[in-house]
Amino acid sequence: MSRSSFDRAGLALMFSTILVWAGSWIAMKLIVPYIGPFDFVALRYVSGGLVLFALALAMGRPLAMPPWKLTLLIGLTQTAGFQGFVQTALVSGGVGKVSLMAYTMPFWVILFAWWLLGERPTARHGLGIALAAIGLVCFVEPWNGLGDIRPVLLGLGSGLCWGVGTVLSKRMFERHAPDVMTFTAWQMLLGGLVMTPVAFLVPQMSAQWGWQLWTGMAYIVLIATAAGWLLWLLVVRLVPASIAGLSSLGVPVVAMLFAWALLSEQPSSAELGGMALILAGIWVVSRAAPAARAD
Repeated sequence: MSRSSFDRAGLALMFSTILVWAGSWIAMKLIVPYIGPFDFVALRYVSGGLVLFALALAMGRPLAMPPWKLTLLIGLTQTAGFQGFVQTALVSGGVGKVSLMAYTMPFWVILFAWWLLGERPTARHGLGIALAAIGLVCFVEPWNGLGDIRPVLLGLGSGLCWGVGTVLSKRMFERHAPDVMTFTAWQMLLGGLVMTPVAFLVPQMSAQWGWQLWTGMAYIVLIATAAGWLLWLLVVRLVPASIAGLSSLGVPVVAMLFAWALLSEQPSSAELGGMALILAGIWVVSRAAPAARAD
Protein backbone atom coordinates (compact mmCIF):
# COMPACT_ATOMS: atom_id res chain seq x y z
CA MET A 1 0.00 0.00 0.00
CA SER A 2 1.41 3.42 -0.98
CA ARG A 3 1.84 6.20 1.56
CA SER A 4 -0.87 8.32 -0.11
CA SER A 5 -3.38 5.47 -0.10
CA PHE A 6 -2.56 4.79 3.56
CA ASP A 7 -3.16 8.45 4.40
CA ARG A 8 -6.58 8.37 2.77
CA ALA A 9 -7.64 5.00 4.16
CA GLY A 10 -6.13 5.37 7.62
CA LEU A 11 -7.15 8.92 8.56
CA ALA A 12 -10.71 8.10 9.64
CA LEU A 13 -9.57 4.96 11.46
CA MET A 14 -6.86 6.81 13.38
CA PHE A 15 -9.08 9.75 14.29
CA SER A 16 -11.81 7.40 15.55
CA THR A 17 -9.29 5.38 17.57
CA ILE A 18 -7.93 8.54 19.22
CA LEU A 19 -11.36 9.71 20.39
CA VAL A 20 -12.57 6.29 21.50
CA TRP A 21 -9.46 5.45 23.51
CA ALA A 22 -8.97 8.91 24.99
CA GLY A 23 -12.50 8.68 26.36
CA SER A 24 -11.81 5.21 27.73
CA TRP A 25 -9.01 6.56 29.96
CA ILE A 26 -11.48 8.85 31.69
CA ALA A 27 -13.97 6.01 32.06
CA MET A 28 -11.31 3.68 33.51
CA LYS A 29 -10.21 6.27 36.05
CA LEU A 30 -13.80 7.03 37.10
CA ILE A 31 -14.62 3.40 37.87
CA VAL A 32 -11.45 2.76 39.95
CA PRO A 33 -13.39 3.33 43.24
CA TYR A 34 -16.02 0.76 42.26
CA ILE A 35 -14.16 -2.34 41.03
CA GLY A 36 -10.80 -4.08 41.61
CA PRO A 37 -8.27 -3.86 38.76
CA PHE A 38 -8.12 -7.60 38.03
CA ASP A 39 -11.90 -8.02 38.17
CA PHE A 40 -12.10 -5.13 35.71
CA VAL A 41 -9.64 -6.64 33.23
CA ALA A 42 -11.28 -10.08 33.28
CA LEU A 43 -14.78 -8.63 32.93
CA ARG A 44 -13.78 -6.13 30.25
CA TYR A 45 -12.14 -8.58 27.90
CA VAL A 46 -14.31 -11.64 28.41
CA SER A 47 -17.37 -9.46 27.78
CA GLY A 48 -15.73 -7.63 24.88
CA GLY A 49 -14.67 -10.91 23.28
CA LEU A 50 -18.18 -12.34 23.56
CA VAL A 51 -19.64 -9.19 21.99
CA LEU A 52 -17.29 -9.56 19.02
CA PHE A 53 -18.12 -13.26 18.65
CA ALA A 54 -21.81 -12.37 18.54
CA LEU A 55 -21.12 -9.78 15.85
CA ALA A 56 -18.96 -12.23 13.89
CA LEU A 57 -21.72 -14.85 14.04
CA ALA A 58 -24.36 -12.36 12.92
CA MET A 59 -22.16 -11.24 10.01
CA GLY A 60 -21.27 -14.75 8.92
CA ARG A 61 -17.56 -14.39 9.74
CA PRO A 62 -15.41 -17.47 10.35
CA LEU A 63 -15.26 -18.41 14.03
CA ALA A 64 -12.29 -20.80 14.05
CA MET A 65 -9.36 -19.73 16.22
CA PRO A 66 -6.23 -18.58 14.35
CA PRO A 67 -3.04 -20.49 15.28
CA TRP A 68 -3.58 -20.91 18.99
CA LYS A 69 -0.05 -20.42 20.34
CA LEU A 70 0.41 -17.05 18.69
CA THR A 71 -3.15 -16.00 19.53
CA LEU A 72 -2.59 -16.90 23.18
CA LEU A 73 0.69 -14.97 23.31
CA ILE A 74 -1.04 -11.91 21.88
CA GLY A 75 -3.87 -12.27 24.40
CA LEU A 76 -1.36 -12.53 27.24
CA THR A 77 0.59 -9.44 26.20
CA GLN A 78 -1.75 -7.11 24.32
CA THR A 79 -4.78 -7.83 26.50
CA ALA A 80 -3.98 -9.28 29.94
CA GLY A 81 -0.55 -7.74 30.47
CA PHE A 82 -1.28 -4.34 28.98
CA GLN A 83 -4.60 -3.76 30.72
CA GLY A 84 -3.54 -5.36 34.00
CA PHE A 85 -0.64 -2.93 34.32
CA VAL A 86 -2.79 0.02 33.25
CA GLN A 87 -5.65 -0.52 35.66
CA THR A 88 -3.31 -1.18 38.58
CA ALA A 89 -1.41 2.04 37.76
CA LEU A 90 -4.63 4.05 37.67
CA VAL A 91 -5.40 3.14 41.29
CA SER A 92 -2.80 5.69 42.43
CA GLY A 93 -1.68 7.43 39.23
CA GLY A 94 -3.34 10.17 37.20
CA VAL A 95 -4.79 9.66 33.74
CA GLY A 96 -2.22 11.90 32.01
CA LYS A 97 0.82 10.23 33.56
CA VAL A 98 -0.35 6.62 33.13
CA SER A 99 -1.70 7.08 29.59
CA LEU A 100 1.52 8.72 28.41
CA MET A 101 3.62 5.89 29.82
CA ALA A 102 1.35 3.32 28.17
CA TYR A 103 1.72 5.12 24.85
CA THR A 104 5.47 4.63 24.86
CA MET A 105 4.32 1.53 22.96
CA PRO A 106 5.81 2.67 19.58
CA PHE A 107 9.33 2.64 21.06
CA TRP A 108 8.89 -0.91 22.33
CA VAL A 109 7.53 -1.85 18.90
CA ILE A 110 10.79 -0.68 17.30
CA LEU A 111 12.89 -2.84 19.62
CA PHE A 112 10.74 -5.96 19.37
CA ALA A 113 10.19 -5.58 15.61
CA TRP A 114 13.99 -5.52 15.26
CA TRP A 115 14.28 -8.68 17.33
CA LEU A 116 11.27 -10.67 16.11
CA LEU A 117 10.61 -9.35 12.59
CA GLY A 118 14.12 -8.34 11.58
CA GLU A 119 13.11 -4.70 10.97
CA ARG A 120 16.34 -2.75 11.55
CA PRO A 121 15.70 0.71 13.09
CA THR A 122 16.92 3.78 11.26
CA ALA A 123 18.73 6.88 12.53
CA ARG A 124 15.38 8.64 12.70
CA HIS A 125 14.08 5.93 15.01
CA GLY A 126 17.14 6.53 17.21
CA LEU A 127 16.39 10.25 17.32
CA GLY A 128 12.82 9.59 18.38
CA ILE A 129 13.91 7.26 21.16
CA ALA A 130 16.44 9.83 22.40
CA LEU A 131 13.79 12.57 22.53
CA ALA A 132 11.45 10.28 24.43
CA ALA A 133 14.16 9.28 26.91
CA ILE A 134 14.88 12.94 27.72
CA GLY A 135 11.15 13.58 28.00
CA LEU A 136 10.73 10.69 30.40
CA VAL A 137 13.41 12.12 32.70
CA CYS A 138 11.65 15.52 32.64
CA PHE A 139 8.32 13.84 33.26
CA VAL A 140 9.54 11.86 36.28
CA GLU A 141 11.52 14.86 37.70
CA PRO A 142 14.13 12.82 39.64
CA TRP A 143 15.73 16.05 40.90
CA ASN A 144 12.63 16.54 43.08
CA GLY A 145 12.80 13.00 44.49
CA LEU A 146 11.15 10.04 42.85
CA GLY A 147 8.07 10.09 45.06
CA ASP A 148 5.51 7.49 43.99
CA ILE A 149 7.28 6.01 40.98
CA ARG A 150 5.00 2.95 40.89
CA PRO A 151 2.39 4.33 38.43
CA VAL A 152 5.18 5.35 36.03
CA LEU A 153 6.79 1.90 36.12
CA LEU A 154 3.43 0.15 35.75
CA GLY A 155 2.58 2.45 32.86
CA LEU A 156 5.88 1.62 31.15
CA GLY A 157 5.18 -2.07 31.71
CA SER A 158 1.83 -1.68 29.98
CA GLY A 159 3.50 0.01 27.01
CA LEU A 160 6.04 -2.81 26.78
CA CYS A 161 3.30 -5.47 26.80
CA TRP A 162 1.33 -3.58 24.16
CA GLY A 163 4.43 -3.23 22.02
CA VAL A 164 5.13 -6.97 22.13
CA GLY A 165 1.49 -7.69 21.31
CA THR A 166 1.58 -5.30 18.36
CA VAL A 167 4.63 -6.97 16.84
CA LEU A 168 3.15 -10.43 17.38
CA SER A 169 -0.10 -9.23 15.77
CA LYS A 170 1.89 -8.02 12.76
CA ARG A 171 3.49 -11.47 12.50
CA MET A 172 0.04 -13.08 12.73
CA PHE A 173 -1.32 -10.95 9.87
CA GLU A 174 1.75 -11.54 7.70
CA ARG A 175 1.86 -15.31 8.18
CA HIS A 176 -1.77 -16.34 8.60
CA ALA A 177 -4.00 -13.42 7.42
CA PRO A 178 -6.80 -14.13 9.93
CA ASP A 179 -10.18 -12.44 9.84
CA VAL A 180 -9.68 -9.24 11.86
CA MET A 181 -12.88 -9.53 13.89
CA THR A 182 -12.39 -13.21 14.70
CA PHE A 183 -8.75 -12.72 15.64
CA THR A 184 -9.61 -9.74 17.85
CA ALA A 185 -12.35 -11.70 19.60
CA TRP A 186 -10.12 -14.71 20.30
CA GLN A 187 -7.10 -12.80 21.62
CA MET A 188 -9.42 -10.68 23.76
CA LEU A 189 -11.31 -13.67 25.17
CA LEU A 190 -8.10 -15.60 25.92
CA GLY A 191 -6.56 -12.60 27.65
CA GLY A 192 -9.68 -12.13 29.76
CA LEU A 193 -9.86 -15.82 30.67
CA VAL A 194 -6.21 -15.79 31.76
CA MET A 195 -6.99 -12.91 34.12
CA THR A 196 -10.09 -14.60 35.60
CA PRO A 197 -8.27 -16.88 38.09
CA VAL A 198 -6.00 -13.95 38.98
CA ALA A 199 -9.10 -11.91 39.83
CA PHE A 200 -10.30 -14.67 42.17
CA LEU A 201 -6.93 -15.31 43.83
CA VAL A 202 -5.56 -11.78 44.33
CA PRO A 203 -7.19 -9.81 47.19
CA GLN A 204 -8.99 -6.70 45.92
CA MET A 205 -12.11 -4.68 46.65
CA SER A 206 -15.54 -6.10 45.89
CA ALA A 207 -17.32 -4.61 42.88
CA GLN A 208 -19.97 -2.01 43.71
CA TRP A 209 -22.58 -2.23 40.97
CA GLY A 210 -24.20 1.20 40.90
CA TRP A 211 -25.01 3.38 37.89
CA GLN A 212 -21.44 4.68 37.78
CA LEU A 213 -19.94 1.22 37.25
CA TRP A 214 -22.67 0.08 34.85
CA THR A 215 -22.28 3.21 32.71
CA GLY A 216 -18.49 3.05 32.71
CA MET A 217 -18.40 -0.65 31.85
CA ALA A 218 -20.94 -0.22 29.04
CA TYR A 219 -18.72 2.37 27.36
CA ILE A 220 -15.53 0.42 27.99
CA VAL A 221 -16.83 -2.98 26.85
CA LEU A 222 -18.91 -1.96 23.83
CA ILE A 223 -17.05 1.06 22.49
CA ALA A 224 -13.50 1.17 23.85
CA THR A 225 -12.93 -2.60 23.82
CA ALA A 226 -14.98 -4.17 21.04
CA ALA A 227 -14.94 -1.23 18.61
CA GLY A 228 -11.61 0.27 19.71
CA TRP A 229 -9.52 -2.88 19.37
CA LEU A 230 -11.07 -3.62 15.99
CA LEU A 231 -10.03 -0.16 14.83
CA TRP A 232 -6.53 -0.63 16.25
CA LEU A 233 -5.94 -4.01 14.63
CA LEU A 234 -7.15 -2.65 11.29
CA VAL A 235 -4.46 0.03 11.59
CA VAL A 236 -1.87 -2.62 12.54
CA ARG A 237 -2.82 -4.68 9.49
CA LEU A 238 -2.57 -1.72 7.11
CA VAL A 239 0.84 -0.32 8.01
CA PRO A 240 4.38 -1.57 8.83
CA ALA A 241 4.94 -2.50 12.48
CA SER A 242 7.43 0.33 13.03
CA ILE A 243 4.83 3.00 12.21
CA ALA A 244 1.73 1.21 13.50
CA GLY A 245 1.88 3.51 16.54
CA LEU A 246 0.88 6.55 14.47
CA SER A 247 -2.70 6.42 15.69
CA SER A 248 -1.42 6.51 19.28
CA LEU A 249 0.05 9.99 18.92
CA GLY A 250 -3.07 11.93 19.83
CA VAL A 251 -4.53 9.64 22.50
CA PRO A 252 -2.48 10.71 25.57
CA VAL A 253 -2.82 14.36 24.52
CA VAL A 254 -6.60 14.16 24.23
CA ALA A 255 -6.80 12.01 27.39
CA MET A 256 -4.72 14.58 29.30
CA LEU A 257 -6.96 17.41 28.10
CA PHE A 258 -10.06 15.43 29.09
CA ALA A 259 -8.54 14.71 32.52
CA TRP A 260 -7.57 18.37 32.96
CA ALA A 261 -11.10 19.51 32.12
CA LEU A 262 -13.10 16.74 33.83
CA LEU A 263 -10.89 15.48 36.67
CA SER A 264 -8.88 18.64 37.50
CA GLU A 265 -5.58 16.83 36.82
CA GLN A 266 -3.42 19.85 36.03
CA PRO A 267 0.10 18.85 34.92
CA SER A 268 3.18 20.73 36.12
CA SER A 269 5.45 22.66 33.75
CA ALA A 270 8.08 19.89 33.87
CA GLU A 271 5.43 17.27 33.11
CA LEU A 272 4.17 19.31 30.17
CA GLY A 273 7.72 19.66 28.85
CA GLY A 274 8.38 15.97 29.27
CA MET A 275 5.10 15.12 27.58
CA ALA A 276 5.98 17.38 24.65
CA LEU A 277 9.36 15.67 24.22
CA ILE A 278 7.87 12.17 24.44
CA LEU A 279 5.16 13.03 21.93
CA ALA A 280 7.78 14.61 19.66
CA GLY A 281 9.72 11.35 19.85
CA ILE A 282 6.60 9.34 19.01
CA TRP A 283 5.91 11.66 16.07
CA VAL A 284 9.48 11.28 14.75
CA VAL A 285 9.24 7.49 15.03
CA SER A 286 5.78 7.35 13.51
CA ARG A 287 6.78 9.40 10.47
CA ALA A 288 10.00 7.48 9.87
CA ALA A 289 10.32 5.27 6.82
CA PRO A 290 9.57 1.59 7.43
CA ALA A 291 12.52 -0.18 9.02
CA ALA A 292 14.54 -2.34 6.63
CA ARG A 293 14.24 -6.09 7.03
CA ALA A 294 17.44 -7.87 8.00
CA ASP A 295 18.71 -10.36 5.45
